[in-house]
Formats: sequence, structure tokens, C-alpha cells
Amino acid sequence: MIQLTVNGVSHDLDIDPATPLLYALREDLGLHGAKFGCGMGQCGACTVIVEGKPTFSCVTPVAAIGKRPVRTIESLGTAQKPGPLQQAFIDHQAAQCGYCIAGMIMRAQALLDRNPHPTDAEILTHMEPNLCRCGTHMRILAAIRAASGRAAEATQ
Repeated sequence: MIQLTVNGVSHDLDIDPATPLLYALREDLGLHGAKFGCGMGQCGACTVIVEGKPTFSCVTPVAAIGKRPVRTIESLGTAQKPGPLQQAFIDHQAAQCGYCIAGMIMRAQALLDRNPHPTDAEILTHMEPNLCRCGTHMRILAAIRAASGRAAEATQ
């Protein structure tokens, strides 16, 4: 039996300890925000926050989580009432195909939780592990900048 705390709720799951966290979230808990992208921890579509750190859930076995809390995109808001960072992504049209966006938002949320007003250089460095094949990187940067309260600054 594996116990996971996801979005503040404790769950007892009867699953193999080697099961990737992504599969437990999607298949056992019905949380479909994190996406399967590459399955190798190289694209970031599966990014969730584990104890404050962005984590590739596709390569993280549930046994490695232990008692550390997990946050998914579902913890930030809903389609009817998006959270501030989600709203900034909407306002800046940061999603094109949308596949990477949940992972991008979770990586950005981890940064803003740690540093509410990052510089562009800090944002770019922090976001580098997550890929967007559609090329909306400048819109993503603008959305993060807006969520941090730096919306008025010019795009570099």
C-alpha cells in the first residue's frame, strides 16, 4: 500500500511502488492535468510540484515520494475560476496546442512560490527543462512576468 498526499488530500493506493507518479495521478486518482510526453523526463509535460520542487512525474516512482506533498495543476484553479498564473497564461495566449502548458504552469508556479518577483534571466533558467514545440516561449515568459507583477516591463 502506497500513501500519497496530493493537493492536500491523503490517498492510500494499492499499487506497485515502482509505478510512475504520473500513472498514479492519472489512472488511480483521476487527475489528468499532467500529461505523458516523452516518458523519459526530457520534455516536462508531466511536471508536478513535489515538496516545492518541479518534478518530472513520468520518471518518479511513487515509492520515491514518501510523505512529501504533491501538487498538480488541479490545485491551482478550475476552468471556471483559474488561478492567477493560469489566468496570466490565458490572457497572454501562452498555449497553442496546449500539451505542455500544465507542466509549464507547474514549473512556473514552483518558481513563483520560491521567488515571487523573478528576473527574466531567472525565469528563463528555471523554465529551461520544459519544452514547448509550438514556440510560445515569449508568451510563456510574458505570462510568468505578468503573474509576478512585472507585466509592464518590455519583453526582452
